[in-house]
Amino acid sequence: MGGKLSIDDDVHVVIVGGGFGGIAAAQQLKHHGVPFMLIDLLDAFHHNVAALRASVQSGFAWQTFIPYKETFGTSFLQGRVVRIDTTVQSVVLDDGKDVRYSHLILCTGSDGPFPGKYNAVDSYQKAIEKYENIVKEIQAADFVLVVGGGATGVEMAAEIRTEYPTKKVILIHSHEALADPELLPCVREQAKQVLLEKGVELLLGGCLAENGALKVNKHMQIEGFTNIYAVGDCANVSEPKMAYHAGLHAAVAVTNIINSMSGKALTSYHTGNVTMLLAMGRDDGVGQFNGYKLPRFLVTKGKSQGLLLWKSWREMGQKAPS
Repeated sequence: MGGKLSIDDDVHVVIVGGGFGGIAAAQQLKHHGVPFMLIDLLDAFHHNVAALRASVQSGFAWQTFIPYKETFGTSFLQGRVVRIDTTVQSVVLDDGKDVRYSHLILCTGSDGPFPGKYNAVDSYQKAIEKYENIVKEIQAADFVLVVGGGATGVEMAAEIRTEYPTKKVILIHSHEALADPELLPCVREQAKQVLLEKGVELLLGGCLAENGALKVNKHMQIEGFTNIYAVGDCANVSEPKMAYHAGLHAAVAVTNIINSMSGKALTSYHTGNVTMLLAMGRDDGVGQFNGYKLPRFLVTKGKSQGLLLWKSWREMGQKAPS
């Protein structure tokens, strides 16, 4: 994409959803000087990789929210999108506001339950308060039941047992194997063993439901549209739902928007070997890189201790609270 980009006056990209994919797309558009508007329910980016620890460790939630305005200024708008009119190419918010687009990137993620996700129109101060409330609930509980043994359930059970080693924690999962099916069997077994080492009780066996993700082609375009993209958890790409992958999706979507403006061929997204790090509390972790199991101490150092918070604050161009 060498040379200065010539941008028509009618170009205006709208990004719906300010998760990892959304901010990655916004930062790249900002870098190329392409006009855009980022729309999200919250007024701050939520580093939800650290959401589970914020649910068990008091005071930690403050580090997981990064205000959008500080980074994107007037190119950020808070609100809930209720309709997309593809005929006139506009996004309609619940307050009646219309935002015109020439290109649209959907980064709405997945609508998982709190505390792993925070999908509500709210201020980040209110969101932090809610995380602090769940910390108090866990502290007061005699035992905690975690339903679902995917990556989130596994990490949540480990976080609770790490922070409160004497508290009874039970994890129920619909399959015998834990975490994501794309992981190596030995890594999934290791995750189970770490939970058992930490004293988590496991009840396993059952079936899973469909996820209802948006269908996209190899260019990350939603089927039937050439100017609407989906990235991150809301796209039906056959790979684990991870912040890292959302960023890769966003890069393809933005590149294709720019290529379409300059008449270049569209680029494609290709899944590779699964790389995933599971934080098993702040003192342990398991994972794999390019098909190889990683030593537990490397995952602990690389993810578990700090949960990559530094990366999000740096990418947002802000300094984390001390």
